[in-house]
Amino acid sequence: MTPLPTRSVAAAAETRHSCRAFTGRPVEASLVRELLATAQRAPSWCNVQPWQVHVTAGAQTDALRAFLAERIPGATASYDIPAPGPYTGVHAARRRESGLALYASLGIGRDDKAARFEQAWRNFTFFDAPHVAVLTVDRDLGPYALVDAGAWLSHFTLAATDAGVATIAQAAIASYSPLVREFFGLSAQRHVVCAISFGYADEADPVNAFRTTRAELSDVVDARGFDSWA
Repeated sequence: MTPLPTRSVAAAAETRHSCRAFTGRPVEASLVRELLATAQRAPSWCNVQPWQVHVTAGAQTDALRAFLAERIPGATASYDIPAPGPYTGVHAARRRESGLALYASLGIGRDDKAARFEQAWRNFTFFDAPHVAVLTVDRDLGPYALVDAGAWLSHFTLAATDAGVATIAQAAIASYSPLVREFFGLSAQRHVVCAISFGYADEADPVNAFRTTRAELSDVVDARGFDSWA
């Protein structure tokens, strides 16, 4: 009988969550390289590996934080990749459930706009994470390059979780893509997909206690031809 594979990927998928409060402790450079090497094994269309990743530590993370804090107030939000349209139906319900759970974990009331804005702004300070990885693709490679980038993102976040490193993928950073390109000296040919803040979770912060739910398989999977599925 062929041995069953290890369950580390399944365990990482079960425990991974979006960390919204980090300690200042940096991740060792050797471990960061290991996580990036694992992510590099992600599948891609014809193995083109369309991603480029720009990673910061220490003073460079602080410089990016300060740069965005200075420039965003006078900038207009601009995505390289169109943001999703209005969510409706079950997708709107899932989004609402996630948002309510986040604010409830922090004791932020529905009508407390100031507190909600402050929490949203923490995206641009990377939730105090010591590291940021900005994920970009060549703009001419089309939508499937974004699918490939998503595979890279999943590999990176699961590898990080398995190593005890917390992560959060942040589309909010892509909402000011021209500023991100300016900071890193990137041409307009590079489209910003998202950022991933990472480091070690501040387990004492209540924001890291809440978890989002997942739909039942029956809601998202159409399974055919199996002898037994229930």
